Amino acid sequence: MLALLLASLALSASLVAPTHEIFVRPAGPVTTLALALTLARPGDTITIRAGTYPTDNVTIRVPGVVIRGDGWPVLDGEGRHGILVIAADDVTVTGLVLRGAGVNMTSDQAAVRVVEVGGCRILGNRLEADFFGVYLQRAHGCRIAGNVIHGTGGDEAINGNGIHLWNSTDAAIDSNQVDGHRDGIYLEFSHRVTAVGNRSTRNRRYGLHFMFSDSCVYRDNAFIGNGAGVAVMYSRDVTLDHDLFADARGASAYGLLLKEIRDSRITANEFANNTVALYTEGASRNIVTGNHFRGNGWGVRLLASSEDNRFEGNDFTGNSFDVTTNGRSNTNLFRANRWDRYEGYDLDHDGTGDVPFRPVRRFALLVEQHESAILLLRSPFADLLDLAESVFPVLTPETLVDSAPIARGSR
Repeated sequence: MLALLLASLALSASLVAPTHEIFVRPAGPVTTLALALTLARPGDTITIRAGTYPTDNVTIRVPGVVIRGDGWPVLDGEGRHGILVIAADDVTVTGLVLRGAGVNMTSDQAAVRVVEVGGCRILGNRLEADFFGVYLQRAHGCRIAGNVIHGTGGDEAINGNGIHLWNSTDAAIDSNQVDGHRDGIYLEFSHRVTAVGNRSTRNRRYGLHFMFSDSCVYRDNAFIGNGAGVAVMYSRDVTLDHDLFADARGASAYGLLLKEIRDSRITANEFANNTVALYTEGASRNIVTGNHFRGNGWGVRLLASSEDNRFEGNDFTGNSFDVTTNGRSNTNLFRANRWDRYEGYDLDHDGTGDVPFRPVRRFALLVEQHESAILLLRSPFADLLDLAESVFPVLTPETLVDSAPIARGSR
């Protein structure tokens, strides 16, 4: 019986082809990745030695193949072509320089394009001067991690996105550095995506931009110095946690713009030195808690179309305007926030101010109606308006009030 079992195992092993490694070298005999792929079997490793290899949309159709660089070989699209197209499951691309994927307005050429497959891994590569960097199209369960992605820095019309997901699910995007693209990270119709530890800076438009992408988590990311900041739209069940939104400056720039976002959580984030830190339009039933709004022009710009949001436990420090709105009615809750302009007392020493705080300045409402009035921000006139409103509040929304502000000096 034992002999029969051993014979069966030996036969099974003989039917399974062992994986092997194929080397690509400038001096041959295998001189191109395309040739190596014709020799590869599922699960093989293709190692590309140092050198520069002109590459034109090489399509990978071998499942489970690993394509790795040794000595940072360059796959060069020469400013005209896409570079890699992944059309098989479980492919890994690592250790490569992917340079010069050319501009093409009809096909969105990319350094790496993943099309209708799953389980692929784009790990630890350098992407330089590409139209699009990594582009996932109807993909699932893929991971994009540890890549350094430098765009061309050109105008939006000739510059694609660093990491682009369309109609893709269950992706992990972590520890990437992205700069110089149109949008650093862009998602559309992509669900259950997790983005952790990425740094998206100096992109022409948004550091992060997503639409119609539900049940996603963005944690420990830094979005700094992007042209228009970060925009999230038409989505629900989104978590933004421990992220940094900084240095989005300009008339149409926002640290974070929420448009038609609902049932989401914005927690423990840092908003620093933005023209507008948090802008909400048509946002509803969101929880905004534990965030620090520091040194912004506007801390929270809350349009009247935003309803039933909760602002609790946030810290407002050094903003020109902590909160402003464009309407008189309000269904949003402000409670237990820390305001550096709060001067109320705490007679029972419970850490909560005994006097409610109205965060909307009268002068802020004037600026909403007449933008040029911002020139008077540091004038005695602005202080006089705010003082009059604090004594006789007739113009600021009656219900937009923090009923239990944190008292000065309390932790």
